[in-house]
Amino acid sequence: MHILLTGGTGLIGQALCRLWSAQGHRLTVWSRRPDEVPELCGQSVRGIARLEELGDESIDAVINLAGAPIADRLWTRKRRLLLWSSRIGLTEHLLAWLESREQRPEVMISGSAVGWYGDAGEHELDESSRPAKEDFASQLCTAWEETAQRAEALGIRVVLIRTGLVVSDRGGFVQRLLLPFKLGLGGPIGSGRQWMPWIHIEDQIAAIDFLLNCNDARGPYNLCAPSPVRNREFARTLADVLHRPAFMPAPALVLRIVLGELSVLLLGGQRARPARLLEAGFTFRFTDLRVALSDLPGRS
Repeated sequence: MHILLTGGTGLIGQALCRLWSAQGHRLTVWSRRPDEVPELCGQSVRGIARLEELGDESIDAVINLAGAPIADRLWTRKRRLLLWSSRIGLTEHLLAWLESREQRPEVMISGSAVGWYGDAGEHELDESSRPAKEDFASQLCTAWEETAQRAEALGIRVVLIRTGLVVSDRGGFVQRLLLPFKLGLGGPIGSGRQWMPWIHIEDQIAAIDFLLNCNDARGPYNLCAPSPVRNREFARTLADVLHRPAFMPAPALVLRIVLGELSVLLLGGQRARPARLLEAGFTFRFTDLRVALSDLPGRS
């Protein structure tokens, strides 16, 4: 199978490249830095700067994960425009290219996040739920999904993956927490009551592979473990695994003042469950947070 990836040099993209290269698939990554692709994704993975470089080569699947990191910087007007263009703008470019081709892939798996639901408080969420509140993150995910969904009109099966907080020591939210918690500076955020839908990186990759090969899969899927936890429990469990205390809370008021609207990512939450993934027959390897965190090599 020839698989085209956007965002292939990110945390999830690199892991997918390792898996699919081992399975013998042919991989191409569309990247701003194509020369770095073999080093980051594997020597057998090809990097391209322009989609036109593929010419008439057949593409069997597209994995669309590209997007500037949403939590790295404050949401200034300039940053919002970048976050929007790196997701919606890039996906529109991808769709225009696909429309111009005679041969089109059978499936496109496109990124999204549980932030699609907004801050849902205590409401239990599955893929049939509607957004509870609209904030910038929710609007961004909604527009990203709606843009990707247009590929259905081209005869392409579209799968939308609403990813939770990825448990990995190579990147993402948890990797950023490791150092402060190791230094004994960790603790709950705000009230600590907000729900955190998490997923181990191995389950994230296995779920995407599962959906790629599930011919009936289409539409949105929550990619998060069946057992979300509150932020307070997450902090306590991470501290226990690292053999450190967790007594340094981050006050909500301070976060709102310092981070502005970006603070909603930390103070809000989603009690999301992977209902459709479980119904499709996917089996999670990590359903217990302590076991998932204990599996990280970088915790020691």
